Amino acid sequence: MKTARIMLALVVAFLLGAAAPTGQIYAVDATASSLSAKVPFLGIGRKSAGFPEVSGTIRLDRQRPQDIALDVKIDARALTAGDNLTLSRLKGEKFFWVEKYPQVRFVGREMKLTSPTEGSVDGELTARGVTRPVTLDVTFDRPPAQALPGEAISLTGKTRINRYDFGMKSYRLIVGKYVEIELKARMVPQA
Repeated sequence: MKTARIMLALVVAFLLGAAAPTGQIYAVDATASSLSAKVPFLGIGRKSAGFPEVSGTIRLDRQRPQDIALDVKIDARALTAGDNLTLSRLKGEKFFWVEKYPQVRFVGREMKLTSPTEGSVDGELTARGVTRPVTLDVTFDRPPAQALPGEAISLTGKTRINRYDFGMKSYRLIVGKYVEIELKARMVPQA
């Protein structure tokens, strides 16, 4: 009976180990990472906003980089803008509504590399409680397949979203529909 329990425990441990995700886990270095957004304004210029508080984790397997697990969180309450009026509107109910929805989140599940350092990550963006599919075009500072254990990796990610898809429909005549987003992230390996 005791031998049977030991064998069962070994089999369960083996199966759990085989099902566990592989790869290096990285944490987003909050001091060296940021997100910015730009939107057309009055048809002649652009308004910009910054999201300086970025956190999250990334699991990246050097042998299977397509199996990325990316979870980036942005603190919308820390949003910055060029002037106080724009800042108060962006934080208000008609845009990010930070009192009710303090976090913006991107979860990436699959990466397609088009070169050793470039590709795209398919995932979902959640803002204002609305989740939509988004593709993030990424550029790494070095090929992720060549990253050594314990070595930090930096990436730049870009995407374009329709703000209306996330319930941000106000000021249609003066604020453009499409928002250009850029993420700059330094990822530090975790033990």
